[in-house]
Parts: sequence; C-alpha cells; structure tokens
Amino acid sequence: MNRTHLLTLMAVFIAIGTITSQLLWFPAGIAKAYPVQHAINVMAAVILGPGPAVIIAFMISLLRNMLGLGTLLAFPGAMVGALFAGLLFRWFGKRIWAAAGEALGSGVIGALFAVPFANILMGSSAGALAFIPPFIISSTTGAIIGWFIVTKLSTNNALEITGRNTQ
Repeated sequence: MNRTHLLTLMAVFIAIGTITSQLLWFPAGIAKAYPVQHAINVMAAVILGPGPAVIIAFMISLLRNMLGLGTLLAFPGAMVGALFAGLLFRWFGKRIWAAAGEALGSGVIGALFAVPFANILMGSSAGALAFIPPFIISSTTGAIIGWFIVTKLSTNNALEITGRNTQ
C-alpha cells in the first residue's frame, strides 16, 4: 500500500469516527458508549496495522474533544484498544483476535488507564470499577461490529490483507 492510499484510508476512518460520534452513542454507566470508535479500531488494525490504528484513534479522540463531542476518557480507551487490536491481529493473523484485542485493550486496560487520567486531568475520584463496565460494554459492542464488517469485506473479496490467514 502506498503512502497516499494509507493516508487516504486513515482520513476516511477519522472522518467516519468523528461524524458518527455525534450520531451513534448510548449511555453506559458514568460514560457514553461510542461503539463506532471501537469498530473503526478493529477495522483499522486489520487493514492498516497497529501504528496507523493508534494514530486514527488519537485523531478521532482529539477531534471529538475539540468539537465538544467527547471527553478526555476517549484517549486512553481508544488508543489502547487500537494498539491491542493491531498487535493481536499481527501476532495471530485472525480477525477475531483483533476484536478480542479491542475489547480487552479498551474495555479493561484502557479503563484502568482512565482512572489516573480522570483523577489528574478531570478532577474525578472514580475508581476502576466505575470505568470498566461501561468501557467493556462500548468496546465489546464496537469490536463485534468491526469484526463483522471486516469479515464481510474479506468474504466478498473487497478487502485485501496481505500475508495473513484472516479467519
């Protein structure tokens, strides 16, 4: 994939993630669930790899915050999930591992990172148990959606992933 193609795909993912954050969300405990963010993390991890997936997650989080559409909690959840999705897909070569990496990375590890992040930057005294359930709900829902989309794209030969058995 050449650099122009990579940057174009990244820009499309960022645009979709930013636009849909206003349209598709639901309340989940003390947080808002943005499943499209997590679906994009899985798709970007499978199609582009862990590095671009993390950059996409960062840019969506940044734009959402700049536009007043999200909170600072978007950063640790989205970025850790994108990293785990990309790494697990790279290591195991299966789309399901990208979805599992997203759910684990955002849902558990991202939620744990959110605790000091919220305490320091947002003045919140919420503990890990306040963040883990909503993060798991959001990330698992989105991971399933992302897995379904990349599976359908691969089945229809609309997605080219080189050098991997991507069951």
